[in-house]
Amino acid sequence: MGAVYFDLDGTLTDPKPGITRSIRFALHQLDRTAPPEDELTWCIGPPLRHSFKTLLGSDALADAALSLYRQRFADVGIYENSVYDGIEDILSVLRKSGSRLFVATSKPGIYAERIIDHFQLRAHFDGVFGSELDGTRSDKAELLAYALEKTRVDPRRAAMIGDRSHDMIGARRNGMTAIGVLYGYGSEDELVQAGAHHVCTTPPAVLDCMARTAGIG
Repeated sequence: MGAVYFDLDGTLTDPKPGITRSIRFALHQLDRTAPPEDELTWCIGPPLRHSFKTLLGSDALADAALSLYRQRFADVGIYENSVYDGIEDILSVLRKSGSRLFVATSKPGIYAERIIDHFQLRAHFDGVFGSELDGTRSDKAELLAYALEKTRVDPRRAAMIGDRSHDMIGARRNGMTAIGVLYGYGSEDELVQAGAHHVCTTPPAVLDCMARTAGIG
């Protein structure tokens, strides 16, 4: 495999505390009832503005909530996060195999860059691709098309690894291999229905999959 693009939330790191607490903060600031953290995990992965619109019902409230969310997330929530066990082993093996590695996340790039640096993962990656704060390229298919163009990678020799349906859909629409992971926040049914070529239960299983499909490992 020439290049591998990794989703961030739910694939490289577990961001649940920071994201769900920041969502609850935003809802409280708007005097809305905030569901418990465990009932907000469906918001992890997809573009957050869409999730706020589902929660609040209007574009104006979604925009207000997103602004409030960022007030907490930018300084506190961003670090309420942890790297999944086994991720650094995956990155090291793939890097040694000669694959080019990238991050491709719907999260704003300014936050993704800080998270990658905070967890000292920068050396593994050739680049980090995220959305803009105004929502540009928050759609995963659009983001991946942009990343493939910028990196001059043939999508037929590229894989997208992620835990949610939009990762699989984005990969499929761009002609990439779609690899879903089950240790994040998406279900096997969600990933398969979205077109995953392969589904991996654990980080080590990702390496086994790559070894079978691309001779890596």
